[in-house]
Amino acid sequence: MKPESAAADPLGVARALVTANSYATLATVSADGVPWASPVWMASRDLVEFVWASKPGARHSRNLADTRRMSLVIFDSSAAPGEGSALYVEAEGELVSDEGLRDALAIYNSVSLARGLTLWTAAQLTAPARHRLYRAVAREVFVLDDHDERIRVR
Repeated sequence: MKPESAAADPLGVARALVTANSYATLATVSADGVPWASPVWMASRDLVEFVWASKPGARHSRNLADTRRMSLVIFDSSAAPGEGSALYVEAEGELVSDEGLRDALAIYNSVSLARGLTLWTAAQLTAPARHRLYRAVAREVFVLDDHDERIRVR
């Protein structure tokens, strides 16, 4: 979507970006303040909750264990400069708890299914498996307008 539509319909632009793109870039920080950016395949529910599978030993996963504050961005990298928008999310990130696994897995698998991918099982995302589900709960959500300024979605 072109950024000029962001001013008229920020929620629509945000939803379109999430629907059209499979990857988000996570920004995390270690306990000693070292930033780290990581692309992850993600699924979202209502621009509030973003879910991805990662190894617990991955740098961004270790960072979230130390510091839950994070951000993520979703953008169309095929758009020409000045032609696309981006979704920016300030969030709290965490490893999904055993109690939250069923719900988070439903979010993840609904998007996997819609994109023609194989569904994951709880056994593939709990010990001793290599991956776990992580989630980010949005605190603030923004899109870019045609002046390269952020517009609050919520």
